[in-house]
Amino acid sequence: MSPASRKAAAAVAAATGEPFSLLGVENVAGGCIHTALSLTGRSSSGERRYFAKVDEAGRSAMLEAEADGLAALREAGALRVPATVAQGQDAEHAWLVLEWLDLGALEGPSAAVLGAALARQHRVPQARFGWRRDNFIGATPQENAAADDWAAFWRDRRLAPQLRLAARNRLPSKMIDRGERLAADCAGFFRNLAVRPSLLHGDLWSGNAAAERGIAVVFDPAVYAGHREADIAMTELFGGFPRDFLAAYFTDWPVEAGYTVRRDLYNLYHVLNHANLFAGAYVGQAADGIGKLLAEIA
Repeated sequence: MSPASRKAAAAVAAATGEPFSLLGVENVAGGCIHTALSLTGRSSSGERRYFAKVDEAGRSAMLEAEADGLAALREAGALRVPATVAQGQDAEHAWLVLEWLDLGALEGPSAAVLGAALARQHRVPQARFGWRRDNFIGATPQENAAADDWAAFWRDRRLAPQLRLAARNRLPSKMIDRGERLAADCAGFFRNLAVRPSLLHGDLWSGNAAAERGIAVVFDPAVYAGHREADIAMTELFGGFPRDFLAAYFTDWPVEAGYTVRRDLYNLYHVLNHANLFAGAYVGQAADGIGKLLAEIA
C-alpha cells in the first residue's frame, strides 16, 4: 500500500466520521493521467469500497477542478454522477475519493435516458458563458473567464489557447496560421443563431459515460457554461454512443440548422488538444479540419 493510498484512506475516515482500515488496494482502469485505485477497507458499519485518484501534490488543481465539476453536475440534478467522498492534498500527494460504482457499457435504454437527461441539464439556466474557475481538458489547462458573447468566448478561450500551445509545441506553422484566420472569423458560424449558456459536461466522449444497473452515469467532467451543441458534438467525435442517445436528445430538443458545420468547429478544439498532447495523426486531422471550416466561410 503506497503512502498516497494510505492518505486517501485517512481522508475517507475523516470525511465519513468513522474509522476506515484498509484491507486492499488495486489499480483499476480510469487512470490516464492520475493513478486510479480501488480502496477496500473495514469501517464500523461494515466493509466499504471506494474509487480513488491519487497523484503528486503538483497536480492537485486537476483533482480540485474535477471535484468542482462533479459538484456542479450533481447540483443541476439531471445527470447521475459519482458522489465525492473526499478531496485534498498535503505537501507530497493529492487525492480524490469517489463512491465505488460497478460500471458497465451504455446500452440502448440507458443511452436514451442519458440523452433525455442531458437535454434537461442543458436547460439549467446559466448567467454567462464560462465558469467560476479555470479547469482542465484532459491534461491541458482550460480557460473559463466569463463572457457574454459566445463567438468571442469560443475564439478567445478555446481556439486561441490551443493555437498558442500548438506554436509552443512547434506544430506546423501553416496549420497555425490558418487556424488563427479561422478563429478570427468564427463569428460567421453563429449568424442568426441565438446561443444561450447551458451547463455543459465539457468532455463528453464515450469513455466518460457508462451505466450502473441500467442507470446512465457520467464522470471526468470539464464543466463550463456554453452552447449545448458543444457537448452534443463531442459525443460524435470518437463514436461509441448508442444511436438511442442522440435520438432521445434530439427528440427532446432538436438542434438548429447548420449544426453539422458547428459540430466540426466545436470538435476542432478537442482535435487540436489531442494534437498538442499526442501529436501523430491528430496533427493532420486538425489541419484538415481547419481547411474544411475555412471553406465554409470563404
